[in-house]
Amino acid sequence: MSDEIVQPSYRWVVVFASALILAISMGSIANGLSAYIVPMQETFGWQRGEIALINSIGILGLAFGGLVMGPLADRKGTRPVVLTGVIVLGVCYIAASFATSLWQFYTLFFIAGFFGAGAIFPPIMAAVGNWFHIGAGVAIGIASAGQALGQGGVPFASSFLIKRFDVDGAFSLTGLAMLICMVPLALLLRQPPPVQTTQSSSHSDETTASPTNRVIATLCVAIILCCTCMSVPLMHLVPLIQDQGIAAEDAAGVIFIMLVVAVAGRVAFGKLADMIGALQAYMTATAWMTLLIFGFTYIENLQTFYVYAIVYGFGYAGVMTGVLVSIRVLIPQSRRASAFGIVTMFGWFGHAIGGFQGGMLYDLTGSYTIPYGVAALAGVLNLIVVSSLFRKTRTPLNLAVGQAS
Repeated sequence: MSDEIVQPSYRWVVVFASALILAISMGSIANGLSAYIVPMQETFGWQRGEIALINSIGILGLAFGGLVMGPLADRKGTRPVVLTGVIVLGVCYIAASFATSLWQFYTLFFIAGFFGAGAIFPPIMAAVGNWFHIGAGVAIGIASAGQALGQGGVPFASSFLIKRFDVDGAFSLTGLAMLICMVPLALLLRQPPPVQTTQSSSHSDETTASPTNRVIATLCVAIILCCTCMSVPLMHLVPLIQDQGIAAEDAAGVIFIMLVVAVAGRVAFGKLADMIGALQAYMTATAWMTLLIFGFTYIENLQTFYVYAIVYGFGYAGVMTGVLVSIRVLIPQSRRASAFGIVTMFGWFGHAIGGFQGGMLYDLTGSYTIPYGVAALAGVLNLIVVSSLFRKTRTPLNLAVGQAS
């Protein structure tokens, strides 16, 4: 006989509140600026690389901020840290509506990333994982699905706001919406109660791999590569489609559909991680994304973009779920929030690199062929790294699962 872990029902409130917060915050900071690239180019006369750098600086702020805010949430609790983050993020977006120069946008988005999104992403992902002792893959998949929805929904909504209210009005209204929606959601977050058990034959899904430091380091290398790959279409699919003479609203609709499908993909790959293992699910999603990403450069009509984005979106979505569940499974709880902060920091580095190189290489070549080729190469290297981690941890993980059973 072994102890059956009793999981409180409130964990699902935390999951869905977290999913909605991630939808708005990560959709705004990770690639929300994609809808602004062409309008800001037309309004201010800046190059696409300079505008994409605004987004990259915000992501760098998120990367460094998460390194600080993850451990802070361990000490102070999830709610106050996340609440601070949503307020800062909303205020920075409102302030951006008054910006008129690049340095102002760079400064505001770094603050929004460091003190805003950096105080949201690692604490929330650690909290969701800690509320679930069994079935954490599905829970993390649902929470991260919110991020996918936001990464499609925010640019889609922004394209209509920009058309109706111009760039400054869109920034202002988005900031107000953040404060109205996310503050009440942040107040719903709580720390998980102590684990309660009853006598039965069941077990937790938590396992640990050794040595932990090596696992964290390998995941850092893997995530910087996978995010360099995935961030190129997230930031540059809309302008790529616009370059085919397609309207901005239709272009934004493609990425919106892609990321709506990604909602299902993140949940599906979370379930897959519970069934076959986190790293196996991660490798499957990585291979899917890598094989398909360069194909975007061959498409010339809107209907094909929609179909291709749906297929790509479902598989690409599993990459981040695979990373997050791998952290949950491979890292002990005592170091999990710090690990989320460290690993996701490198992930946001990858997002910043991918988004910036996409704009920079476009400015140099006048085409997205090379940027998407670089993305595909990063995907191949990521698959090699994750495969090596799987080989190194396979035996310890199998033993750990067997002992838990």
